[in-house]
Amino acid sequence: MRQVILLGLVLVLVGCGGRPAPERVSVTRLASGPINAACLGSDRRARSRELCGCIQAVANTRLSRSDQRLAASFYQDPQKAQDIRQSDRASDESFWQRYRAYAESAERICG
Repeated sequence: MRQVILLGLVLVLVGCGGRPAPERVSVTRLASGPINAACLGSDRRARSRELCGCIQAVANTRLSRSDQRLAASFYQDPQKAQDIRQSDRASDESFWQRYRAYAESAERICG
């Protein structure tokens, strides 16, 4: 009987692992920072401590602190994001490329 239980436990443990993570990023779902604060302060229905913390954790690996502050400002002023996206300034175009890569990663990891 003991062997059957042990075999069952081994099979359960084997079944739990083996799949590679979608990305090799360690995400702390309670990270704090400007994006987390803006997310929690927003009126979006889907916000939660876990989701906002995850989004912040991804930002910590993908964006500089100044990029994070700029991205956080989009929560209060969505038009600002649109203006930067359509801007012809090289710095805005560079930021937007970093921001899109971050957003895609956050969606994959936190979504």
